[in-house]
Amino acid sequence: MIQSLSIQNFALIEKMSVDFSGGFSIITGETGAGKSILLGALGLVLGKRADLSSLKNKEEKCVIEAQFDLAAYRLEPFFETNDLDYEPITILRREILPSGKSRAFVNDTPVNLQELQDLSEFLIDVHSQHQTRELSENQFQFQIIDAVADNNLLVGSYQKILKQYKHQLGKLEDLKIQLQQSLKEQDYNTFLLNELQTISLAHLDQAALEAEFEQLNNVEFIKENLHKALSVATDEQYGVVHLLNEIKSSLQKIAGFGENYQSIFERINSTAIEMHDINRELEKFSEGLIYDPTKLELIQQQLQSLYTLQKKHQVNSVSELLEIQNELEQQVDGISQIESSIQAIENVLKDLVVELDELALKIQDNRVKAVPNLTQQWTEILAQLGMPNVRFKIEFTPVNQYLNNGKSEMEFWFAANLGSDFGLLKKVASGGELSRIMLATKAILAQYSKLPTIIFDEIDTGVSGEIASKMAEIMKSMSRNMQVFAITHLPQIAAKGDIHFKVYKSVQGGDTLSELKQLTEAERVEEIAQMLSGAQVSESALNHARALLN
Repeated sequence: MIQSLSIQNFALIEKMSVDFSGGFSIITGETGAGKSILLGALGLVLGKRADLSSLKNKEEKCVIEAQFDLAAYRLEPFFETNDLDYEPITILRREILPSGKSRAFVNDTPVNLQELQDLSEFLIDVHSQHQTRELSENQFQFQIIDAVADNNLLVGSYQKILKQYKHQLGKLEDLKIQLQQSLKEQDYNTFLLNELQTISLAHLDQAALEAEFEQLNNVEFIKENLHKALSVATDEQYGVVHLLNEIKSSLQKIAGFGENYQSIFERINSTAIEMHDINRELEKFSEGLIYDPTKLELIQQQLQSLYTLQKKHQVNSVSELLEIQNELEQQVDGISQIESSIQAIENVLKDLVVELDELALKIQDNRVKAVPNLTQQWTEILAQLGMPNVRFKIEFTPVNQYLNNGKSEMEFWFAANLGSDFGLLKKVASGGELSRIMLATKAILAQYSKLPTIIFDEIDTGVSGEIASKMAEIMKSMSRNMQVFAITHLPQIAAKGDIHFKVYKSVQGGDTLSELKQLTEAERVEEIAQMLSGAQVSESALNHARALLN
């Protein structure tokens, strides 16, 4: 519940600090005194958006701080999920700077507005007469029946699985699109892959092939020059080998006369040995060189196929063609992988469908069982509020799809008087009837929800007398389970409160300010008497006020 609220530099409030307690609290004040300002400040600290018009003094920042006692409401998981420090006494603070920038804090930890709004849903329900239209909204109607049916955990589990189901459906759709695209390209990719696989790229050495082709294509020219080289080397009179032997013989004769001669002799000897080796190599090359037109044609075909593929794929090497081949293999093989993935997701979806159907059935069974309890409570409370013959009917229609909270649609039917036909609540209920039904609904929900605080903002508009007194009793009854505030203009309701606050305007130094104070017993009598008779309080009004309070 909210323990305190402090406001600084907001609208007509210069500085205000007020403490609250549990039970049933009343807030009264003349029209325009600042009750809406108080709610506006509370709204800001609970995450509503703000602008510079909120600042009383445009040169100073606005600070709103609210302290909540959360010890009894098990909100630790929320704080843990949002990486916030949990404190049993939690402080929410909102700052609006003159620059227009807004900052929010939970226990001095900066948070964004969404986090603040999410937390506020666990703290306070601010209900005004304009919110009665929520009764016509299907989502709110489901919240009512599910609260009475104790379906919250089941619906939470259902929504968690539904999220997984939708995620898997999205993946499945993406894979099916991918499969269709792959199938369109499969024939062409398979053709390209077969072309590359035909020439066995992994075992192909382009440089070696090109060298062998050049050799086979020039056999006669190579042979001619080999023979010429051998002739020059081995001529008996003028060949290189004969001349080297002559030089070697001459130098050998003088090698013993000095190291220089010995060195040059060793060098020419090495040259002669090398020349003998060269001759043997030349003879070997010449003998092994055979013109093979069949092999030449085969190599030429291989190279031509290779050059054609390189040109087709706009690359210059075998390694690049191998990369393309690998990519094509992955794409061709990827179809079977995609099909396997589709099958796996379809199996997951089957399991999720079983879980969803089981949960949806349990949720629906609980709802059907809860209807008599809900309609009975409605009729009992509304009978106190001047609607003794009201009747309700709730109908469910199964649907063959997974909605956000189950597999059925729901309609609230309503009849205000005996003998009248049922009509859809949103179409046949008047504004006054909707207001009373909403109060009854809030009273019912208070028994099931864990919400700490509810604020009724002038929901008593348009009622008076005994009905107003009954509304007050209902709100006071709610305050046994939660903290209840009522902003009211009716003395019958104001008199039922445990604590009474008054919002009023004062003029200080030529400036109009809104202020809030807790009334004493004597001041409560005076305030309620004014609500009964106006500014001129009569003795009878005072006596009437005392009677209401007693």
